[in-house]
Amino acid sequence: MSQTRPCIICVAITGSVPTKAANPAVPISISEQIESTQAAFEAGASIAHCHVRNADETPTSDPEKFAALKEGIETHCPGMIVQLSTGGRSGAGAERGGMLPLRPDMASLSVGSNNFPTRVYENPPDLVAWLASEMQTYEVTPEIEAFDLSHILKAVEMHKAGRLHGKLYVQFVMGVKNAMPVDRAVFDFYVSLVKDRAPGAEWCAAGIGAGQVVVNEWAIAAGGHTRTGLEDNVRLDRDTLAPSNAALVARAAALCEKYERPVATWQQAREMLDVPLRT
Repeated sequence: MSQTRPCIICVAITGSVPTKAANPAVPISISEQIESTQAAFEAGASIAHCHVRNADETPTSDPEKFAALKEGIETHCPGMIVQLSTGGRSGAGAERGGMLPLRPDMASLSVGSNNFPTRVYENPPDLVAWLASEMQTYEVTPEIEAFDLSHILKAVEMHKAGRLHGKLYVQFVMGVKNAMPVDRAVFDFYVSLVKDRAPGAEWCAAGIGAGQVVVNEWAIAAGGHTRTGLEDNVRLDRDTLAPSNAALVARAAALCEKYERPVATWQQAREMLDVPLRT
């Protein structure tokens, strides 16, 4: 993959776990999230990975909140790819796909289960099949959240069988406690596996906590795309809280410059991922 290929930066603005007690910059309300996303967009992010929260900071899958956030991002960040989370921390069963009728550009999709820091992240086959089917119905491109090797292989299988809408886009998530650690040999194997088994796919990588900047650099240097943001990491370093999502995006953009890769515009991101602007 040519190093002159633009690098897509995804910003995971909020997540389900970080609180203002951990970092006051974590955006919780819809208005805070829109403002934070706009700054990240201007810093170079072309995908917004979105969760929504209740006023008490607890996670939710409330479609009305997702609708308000989606509308705000589309208004203030025209062209940015809006990716809504179907993650399991904010709901159970069909509740996790309740926002898909909003027809976001993309949605996250986990295709297998694994351990999380304090529990099992359950993604049973029937729920995975239903979420994938809903994404096909509403023409939503999934971003596969791969927490383990089997998730990559399952995604390739599902895509070949025509069960995933659009282009295959796989994200390696590394550094979740009790799941796949930040391990260079594993990362290199993931990259070679995707290139071999799904040569038409695009891939991305995300690191959690202190692993964020490490995985950002690996992904950018290897010609892939990357994810950053306060969902995954609230610090710039051990002693410094990240002042904003935009600051974390700027750090990833600086790594792109180091490796002589342009930061993808929203137009380039949509072209590479085959995600057309909805009219």
